[in-house]
Amino acid sequence: MKNKIILFGLLFSIATSSYAQLLKPYNLSFTKLANKWDEAMPLGNGMLGALVWEKNQKLRVSLDRADLWDERKALDIAKLTFKWVEEQVINKNYAAVQKIGDAPYDTSPYPTKLPAAALEFDLSKLGKVRSNVLDIETALNTIKFESGAVFNCYIHAVAPRGYFRFEHLKDLSILPELIVHNYANNLVEKGDNSHAGVGLQKLGYAKGTVTQTANTIRYHQPTAEGHYYEVLVQWQKMAKDHIIGSWTISNDQPASPVTISASAKEPTGWPAHTGWWKDFWSKSNLNVPDSLIQKQYYLEMYKLGSVARKGAPAITLQAVWTADNGSLPPWKGDFHNDLNTQLSYWPTYTANRLDEAATFTDWLWKIRARNLVYTKQYFGVAGLNVPGVVTLNGDPMGGWIQYSLSPTVGAWAAQHFYWQWKYSMDDAFLKNRAYPYIHEVATYLENITRLKDGIRKLPLSSSPEYNDNSINAWFFNWTNFDLSLSRFLFKAAAEVSLANGKPTEHKHWLAILAQLPDYEVNQTGFTIAPGVDLTSSHRHMSQYMAIYPLDLLDVNQPKDKVIIENSLQQLEKMGTRAWCGYSFSWMASLYARAYQADSAVKQLQIFASNFCSPNSFHLNGDQKGGQYSGFTYRPFTLEGNFAFAQGVQELLLQSRNGYIQVFPAVPAAWKDVSFNHLRTEGAFLVSATKENGLPTQVKVVAEKGGWLRIKLPFKTLVARGVPAEHVSTNDEGITVVKLRQKQEVTFENGYE
Repeated sequence: MKNKIILFGLLFSIATSSYAQLLKPYNLSFTKLANKWDEAMPLGNGMLGALVWEKNQKLRVSLDRADLWDERKALDIAKLTFKWVEEQVINKNYAAVQKIGDAPYDTSPYPTKLPAAALEFDLSKLGKVRSNVLDIETALNTIKFESGAVFNCYIHAVAPRGYFRFEHLKDLSILPELIVHNYANNLVEKGDNSHAGVGLQKLGYAKGTVTQTANTIRYHQPTAEGHYYEVLVQWQKMAKDHIIGSWTISNDQPASPVTISASAKEPTGWPAHTGWWKDFWSKSNLNVPDSLIQKQYYLEMYKLGSVARKGAPAITLQAVWTADNGSLPPWKGDFHNDLNTQLSYWPTYTANRLDEAATFTDWLWKIRARNLVYTKQYFGVAGLNVPGVVTLNGDPMGGWIQYSLSPTVGAWAAQHFYWQWKYSMDDAFLKNRAYPYIHEVATYLENITRLKDGIRKLPLSSSPEYNDNSINAWFFNWTNFDLSLSRFLFKAAAEVSLANGKPTEHKHWLAILAQLPDYEVNQTGFTIAPGVDLTSSHRHMSQYMAIYPLDLLDVNQPKDKVIIENSLQQLEKMGTRAWCGYSFSWMASLYARAYQADSAVKQLQIFASNFCSPNSFHLNGDQKGGQYSGFTYRPFTLEGNFAFAQGVQELLLQSRNGYIQVFPAVPAAWKDVSFNHLRTEGAFLVSATKENGLPTQVKVVAEKGGWLRIKLPFKTLVARGVPAEHVSTNDEGITVVKLRQKQEVTFENGYE
């Protein structure tokens, strides 16, 4: 095989693998640099991030670190209780609630995620850009100039630093300049329609200090309450026309230098970096015959590998790509647990990226102690709930409190503990994390609900962003959003209790579940709440939670089928004018669950073509002038990207209602489709192929062993790897076989 582009000269030459050839078509490739931060080349390792673009004729590398936060409190949660809010709603005095619970989020610049700094290089010394490529196989950005100069940069996958290198320079005076943010001046930059907040100077920090030597720059920036961060940049001339450099960001400790020696054999840890990415890409892959969807999917997987890493915080709205525009990031770059964090982790389970999935449950577990205190203080009961809008360390931030302090956020967060267990079948995780977390949330929800005439209900209920922030956003009866989450939670609590050897608790949670009312449905499908139909376009699919992601309804059941199809028809009738990008991503999974493959694919196509920046970032608004949505702004958030990836996977493989299904929603026009090592509930790894319009083979590996219940895309089948008498297919078309740990079974089309 021929060698790839040589990285950092001969020091880093690597051979092209066959899998790299598969990834090459999905690289980001341009003939110029982006001139907006949200169109830049994105790099990251979960903790550190960078955006490579052009600003004011300078090559700019925006630097970010995931845990840079100003966590000063604006919301005084001690002034609020759920009971008091209920009283104000009853008394129609909601302005008093808004003043305490909502206004601080809008009027105070903190708490907020913080950007770090930026590196700049003078483009006049490099010449015109000829090519600008992000190789997603190795997370390497390479920029070539007409002068012959080459700029390479990447963030190390497993070390806390980024690297850059110039090759073939004609002018070695091109050295990095560190650009500090406007924390201590009155600079206000031109708006960029990105829903940015107020200028960073509103945070009121002291001016940072920059110390420079011949080949280093150290920037020390005080923040709030005695905290600080540092950025350290180093570089070294390597031979006559090469410069290699590194950068790092530290939080509340001095930044540590790294040795960059001109004589070192490998000064940047490149093999360890590429080794991590090689392992990441080996976890699973898929191939669909729609080039737009295929490329977007792999760019989503690349972004997932860039923002989710053990030891780093969970994925925030922008993760390690905080806005570099002189202002606070959109929605302060925080953790939105009323949709954004949950959707960001949807694809991790089916994509067989459980390590990446664990960054969410790890963070939720880390902030659990603070959330327990919050639950007791605000809701006045024992147990666990999670704020809907929260800081890095777990404190509630306020905002529209129907959602930012929602009574069912913990139930949605708990689903990820449930999924992490179901997709891994890890007994230790069940015992030490999933069971206690779900049990505590269920205990809280039992305590906060009220039982009357055998029916359990919430004191106040809401449906995310329906009626926005008005008093009418509260309902005295269950919304389908809150009810679906509660039904899921008590069902899951019963299941994890039984699996953890607690049959009495299992019976208790089933009894609580039986006290919940049925969903509110009519000819329009799921309503918002009793007597409240969906009568206009709405961006949040909250009332359809029972279809997806909660998997409480199954289109194969006649009663459920009617509800699902009526709901989708009503959604179509209301149109998409009030949708954001993530609405289309979520809608793809809803259509896939209804087996409406062509409609699901259409949602994915609209998302990728209309709601993404050229670098694949989800920009919320319709970037083609409002073709599908009345929102045409461009705030960058990640949840739409990752929900898109799950929408693609839902076409190919679903875990549903206790069984798995292969090719459940593949369009008839897709003649050739395949995937390898996608994961299902029960810890099964599944691979499948469809050739010339005909499903041909499905392979299943039982990671932990157990009963495989699978709906195959064959009318008749041949099973290999297990005795024929051990395989049975029931009247619902579900094939059942018991597998040992690591055992593989292959199903083939019986027609062949």
